[in-house]
Amino acid sequence: MQIPPPETLHLDSDETTGYPNSPLPVLIYRQVLDTGSAEERAESFEAMFQRHGWLPAWRYHLYDFDHFHSTAHEALGIFRGQARARLGGPNGQETVLKAGDVLVLPAGMGHASVEASDDFCMVGAYPPGQEPEIERGDPTQLEAAQARVADVALPGYSPVGGPLAALWGEGA
Repeated sequence: MQIPPPETLHLDSDETTGYPNSPLPVLIYRQVLDTGSAEERAESFEAMFQRHGWLPAWRYHLYDFDHFHSTAHEALGIFRGQARARLGGPNGQETVLKAGDVLVLPAGMGHASVEASDDFCMVGAYPPGQEPEIERGDPTQLEAAQARVADVALPGYSPVGGPLAALWGEGA
């Protein structure tokens, strides 16, 4: 299966809201999986992520509040429904995610669901040894969050395949 190159989105830290975001870009892969039932897509995403060294951890929706993980990169495989997501924290940018898409969030990147279909659901995965903490922006804690983000190891491969260094290399 040939995966098209991802869309990239660069979002700087937001000192007013305390969201560290990342010097690394968000990766948005469109229509990675476009056939099969929702259950088959979920299983296919889990197998794909696992094959490329990202450990599937859950199936759930996207929280409707802005949050980030300063201790882990995150892959989200949308297997059912669609959502309008905000990336980068409260002052971030919106994008529409549909079944079949994969969103790869570098550590520190704010994200939230602005609006979603009732059936919206995704598979979440993380590189080995990375445990996500759910954090919300706090301008007084921004420097500490940025330091944690800088310490998160870069995985070797994208969760959909191919070297991640070409997309995230050298701190982008």
